[in-house]
Amino acid sequence: MSARSAARVSAGRLSWAESGHDWPNREFSRFVESGGLRWHVQRMGRGPKLLLIHGTGAGSHSWRALAPMLAQRFEVTAPDLPGHAFSDPMAPGTLSLKGMARALERLLTTLAFEPEIVVGHSAGAAILARMCIDRAIEPKILVGLNGALLPFEGMAGLIMPSMAKLLFLNPFAPRLFAWTADRAAVSRLLRGTGSSIEPKGVDLYARLFADPGHVASALGMMANWDLATLARDLPRLPVPLALIVGRGDKAVPPAAAEKIRGLAPDARIETLRGVGHLAHEEAPDVVRDVIMRLAAEAGIFF
Repeated sequence: MSARSAARVSAGRLSWAESGHDWPNREFSRFVESGGLRWHVQRMGRGPKLLLIHGTGAGSHSWRALAPMLAQRFEVTAPDLPGHAFSDPMAPGTLSLKGMARALERLLTTLAFEPEIVVGHSAGAAILARMCIDRAIEPKILVGLNGALLPFEGMAGLIMPSMAKLLFLNPFAPRLFAWTADRAAVSRLLRGTGSSIEPKGVDLYARLFADPGHVASALGMMANWDLATLARDLPRLPVPLALIVGRGDKAVPPAAAEKIRGLAPDARIETLRGVGHLAHEEAPDVVRDVIMRLAAEAGIFF
């Protein structure tokens, strides 16, 4: 580990030995140095290469049930994004959509991993779309799980990034959020997305939200996210896009999928009933089946 990386890890990052002692799918975890960062990555399975990218504020734990299911037919790679869970944080000035995309591109180069199918949840779908447009990756299909690919509309679009930036710039804000992130508060936050997940899942999110470094990185992403440019670039998306939409999603309006389909040249919508923003955690078997079908239709052979 580099001296700079070691300094970041020692400066309040989650301890793998303590906080990661019972991390889901821990046996598939490894730590990889790439681009000056120490990444936590889970790799499992054999077959066509599949990349899983979680959303803002989450981590590899969000794939705890889905990843092993997919690993029965794919070679799965699922990293923690920079600053999330057990991966090193990026410098504040690089916490942009393009910055995250470039960092992930460097990681994939280090791993010599060229995915045939990429699956991103929420903001993770935006990172993958940016990478596809910039030709950093060339999968046969991009799957967005409740993908956050468009800017917030109306006043929310003006207030949310500005508020996140103010909180991010306040050195006390991440610690304040962490101190107030008890299990009950986290449970309410997750239910507010339209999803209901099992108690173990709530506990894992509470563990992450109790860490100021994790909170700071999530706020930093929100403060620096440029979805307006991504939306303008979606007509240039060079790969088929499949949008898996939870009908009960309260974080990313399901109606946004229709707007995205109007922008992306080769997009389709797969609607799931009875699930919200965390559809892959609520119904991993259903999401697995949809991904398997989409992969087969894209010409990916198992």
